[in-house]
Amino acid sequence: MGGIFSQLGQLFVQSTPTVIFVFLLLVILNKIFFQPLIRVMKQREEKTTGALARAREQTEAAGSRTQEYELGFQAARHEVYRQREADRQAAVKEREETLQKARERSEALVHEAQLELEAQVAAAKKELGAATQSMAGEIVEVVLGNGPSAIRSGGTQS
Repeated sequence: MGGIFSQLGQLFVQSTPTVIFVFLLLVILNKIFFQPLIRVMKQREEKTTGALARAREQTEAAGSRTQEYELGFQAARHEVYRQREADRQAAVKEREETLQKARERSEALVHEAQLELEAQVAAAKKELGAATQSMAGEIVEVVLGNGPSAIRSGGTQS
């Protein structure tokens, strides 16, 4: 067993420069390569994380602005509907007023026409009354006075 330990000791002494070389290589690589690489990766992660945070903030801001715009649009839409309703009610009122005026004018025209018709009826009655009396007089003359000669001549004597 003593031979094994002496071989191990000899192997250890022979591998010491390699171990020192590997250790120095690790230190050099750590200083030259790994630390800058880790630093760059941390910076990149910070930038990425910062960019993500800014993107979240901007998304939230855009969401709040979108909500504000939607509220503004909704208010504007309500205003448009209110204005439309007001315009519609004004148009209905104007139409009703126009219809009422037209009704009043037509009633006035009908009343005037009735008065004119009554006047015409009265004039026709008067004329008919006068014509009836003259015809009655002629009938009386024909029956009482002049006889058949008045009938042959057409009943027109003056």
